[in-house]
Amino acid sequence: MKTLNRILLILSVLVPALHAAAAELPPVIRFGVAQPATGNPPSFSGSSVAIAHAKGWIEDEFKGSPVKIEWLFFKGAGPAVNEALSNRQLDFAFQGDLPAIVAKAAGLKTKLILATGVRANIYLAVPPDSTIRSVEDLRGKRVSIFKGTNSQLPINRVLEAHGLSEKDVRAINLDNATALAALSTRDLDGAFGGIDLLRLREKGAAKIAYTSKGGSPVFTRQSHVLVTEAFAERYPEATQRVVNAIVRTAKWASDEANREEVLRLWARAGTPYEHWVEDYAGEPLKVRINPQFDPFLTARYKDAVEQAYKFKLTRAKFDAEKWIDRRFLDAALKNFKLEGFWPVFDANGKLGRGSDSL
Repeated sequence: MKTLNRILLILSVLVPALHAAAAELPPVIRFGVAQPATGNPPSFSGSSVAIAHAKGWIEDEFKGSPVKIEWLFFKGAGPAVNEALSNRQLDFAFQGDLPAIVAKAAGLKTKLILATGVRANIYLAVPPDSTIRSVEDLRGKRVSIFKGTNSQLPINRVLEAHGLSEKDVRAINLDNATALAALSTRDLDGAFGGIDLLRLREKGAAKIAYTSKGGSPVFTRQSHVLVTEAFAERYPEATQRVVNAIVRTAKWASDEANREEVLRLWARAGTPYEHWVEDYAGEPLKVRINPQFDPFLTARYKDAVEQAYKFKLTRAKFDAEKWIDRRFLDAALKNFKLEGFWPVFDANGKLGRGSDSL
């Protein structure tokens, strides 16, 4: 009986302490974004995270608490985010698959907790009077590729599908802004990039020779939100609340009734509204703002791990499935009764059986 009483006494002290630790909130949550912020107020684009930032919905999630949300933007995209993560300057990050894979393979302890901004299209722009008509025509040409970002691997897949590799072109590593300038001054024969290349086309400074739009989704770019393992372990409640806020945002942004507002909010970051309309034409918002790591996206990350190793971008491989931590997303989907709200695609990008969400 005395032993039992001692155990009960210990539990009476430990259980409240454990609950208090689980409910502990950090004084600040630092959120890194692998894009530069533009405009006034500063904004970015192409994801549910960008919408949450513009609307202040993550801040609203912590209203009434002492938690402060800090947003840090990186012109150097994913590689710059990795440096900040390795220096313990960030807790969460929105970035693409390749840079996160490079960091994970190098030992950075992170967990993927939800997807956003998936299936982003690749574009190839060339000077308006260029004789380049297709990807095959790039052999031996000066072509910009923003290496280390989530565009590098799908660009490599595009090249490979057209009988080329990076070695067959004169690949030049330029960030997006520098590539736009270099193409305008004809210091490049072509530039691979995203939707921002449409701006050069509208100015008459370039034409689009290729786009992944309408083609296989394996040639598109994938992005996610990750959290450091240290933060998720110490602050599980805060991690869940961040995920809750982004999932609620994704639900709102996936509603076709909000399409115009979504695209106009993204346009505040510099890409014209009309270009977002063009890029998203014929594609449900639910597809691109889907937070789930379904079989398609999981397969893309597994393939990216293999491709990064194959192209000697990493020195090690790891299990992408174990890297994905679905606990927080699953809890949010269950809590908000959103199980089945977003479509599920098979590994090849085809709508899965029984998925009628579109």
